[in-house]
Amino acid sequence: MSIWTRITEALSALTSGEGLAAVFDRLRTPPERSVAFTIAVIALGAKMAKADGLVTKDEVTAFREVFQIAEADAGQAAKVFNLARQDVTGFDDYARRIATMFEGQPQMLTDLMEGLFHIAMADGFYHPNENAFLEEVCDIFGLDEADFATLKARFVPNSSPLPHSVLGIPPDATRADARKAWQKLVRANHPDALIARGLPPEAIRLAEKRMIDINRAWETLSGKAA
Repeated sequence: MSIWTRITEALSALTSGEGLAAVFDRLRTPPERSVAFTIAVIALGAKMAKADGLVTKDEVTAFREVFQIAEADAGQAAKVFNLARQDVTGFDDYARRIATMFEGQPQMLTDLMEGLFHIAMADGFYHPNENAFLEEVCDIFGLDEADFATLKARFVPNSSPLPHSVLGIPPDATRADARKAWQKLVRANHPDALIARGLPPEAIRLAEKRMIDINRAWETLSGKAA
């Protein structure tokens, strides 16, 4: 059974009336946790895509980019996206359930937020309603304002060019502090670490952009301090 078939079954259970808690409880352990993560991005991404009042082709394409959906699975994946949009469950209910599932694993929740930012920026415009949506989800996830600012700096043009924001350190941090933060981020974003966290292979490609941003921030800071 393909991951998309399992995802469709889970979301179909939601739309047929099975409780959100019951569905996610079945997805707590590997390998179903990767299904849960994928559903989380799909469900929140689909609902966020409507935050600006319009679901565009670019946003659907961005969703496909996050998960590297093969042509053979495109139809099933589109069905999943539409099921998520039609589900009456509020996005905050999804977010709270996801936060509980990944309690004590803030990096998993940060990974998820990256997927949402990618979808939000797909049409090239960061809508105020999308910003409000992402801020609320970030708050439900227990991520702080600095975490949100770091993500926004990486994905939203002109929001903050400071490399310190990307590395999650204060502007007055020393070069040694910057290097330590950079090394920690590099270790945390190694493919083996991502797989160990339960991130589905389709979503690991987001780490490629993340590592580019992280390395560029370190190069900027170390160059200035040299």
